[in-house]
Amino acid sequence: MFNTTHSTCEIYSWCPVENDTLPRKPLLAEAENFTLFIKNNVNFTKFNFSKDNTLQTNDPTYFKSCTYDPFFSPFCPVFRIRDMVEAAGETFGNLALLGGSIGVYIKWDCDLDHPAARCRPQYSFSLQDRNYNFRTASYYWDPQKRHYRSLLKLYGIRFDISVHGQAGKFSVIPVAVSLGASIALLGAVTVVCDLVLLYLDSKADFYRKEKFEEAKPPKDKAEASV
Repeated sequence: MFNTTHSTCEIYSWCPVENDTLPRKPLLAEAENFTLFIKNNVNFTKFNFSKDNTLQTNDPTYFKSCTYDPFFSPFCPVFRIRDMVEAAGETFGNLALLGGSIGVYIKWDCDLDHPAARCRPQYSFSLQDRNYNFRTASYYWDPQKRHYRSLLKLYGIRFDISVHGQAGKFSVIPVAVSLGASIALLGAVTVVCDLVLLYLDSKADFYRKEKFEEAKPPKDKAEASV
């Protein structure tokens, strides 16, 4: 009983309660020049073809020196975090304060009639969320056997990678099947058009006279029958 008119309930929980104060300065400011290496592999089983996004090079230092650029180095799989954030339409300073989520899209569009070296990925980025944080805790017992925990609220930039691909190759059999089906369809279209013009069109009589010619018996046979 709190007093003569009110009562309270007691809640068993961790104390002190969580501090919900937002950070005042960017916690991830030093991460803008961090790099992310993305290794991706696609496999088109129908054509027995597989390819990864790492360029074939004899330079052992290539992946240590190259950085993705959509114009000058579009196939380098090493991405600087600030560049990815800016390509998604956001400034790094905004995401460095409260975190965020960036979508990374890898698109493969391969024409397998060309050499395999021309099958290369295309990268694009989008902003999915401007706030990203999560909580984690570590639990332990003190010398007096009391249960304690350390609760951490972590801010970060999350990268969601999505891969899409398609491949094609010329083959005689599908072309022949498609051509035969197209010819058959054209024949069916002619029959349908005739039926519409003969029975459904308002000028069906005119179309019937133009399409069909009435056959008359020869003149001498007509006189003989009279």
